[in-house]
Amino acid sequence: MVKASEKMGIQEQIIESAGQIYNYLSNKGEVSISKMKKDLSLNDNFTEMGLGWLSREDKLEYTQKAKSVTVRLR
Repeated sequence: MVKASEKMGIQEQIIESAGQIYNYLSNKGEVSISKMKKDLSLNDNFTEMGLGWLSREDKLEYTQKAKSVTVRLR
């Protein structure tokens, strides 16, 4: 079982990742998710959770392009 203090730490990391992603997209515009992961050097899990957080907040727009998915701010 995860303790409340550990859970809060993870949630804070997710929020921090979401903030980094938001700022990155604010500066770069539309980019592939793989490029964003490389540029930000975030842990894959936290990148995905940060994207999920921003998606839930309706902040992102995704586009399928050939073999990649791009993302941008709404």
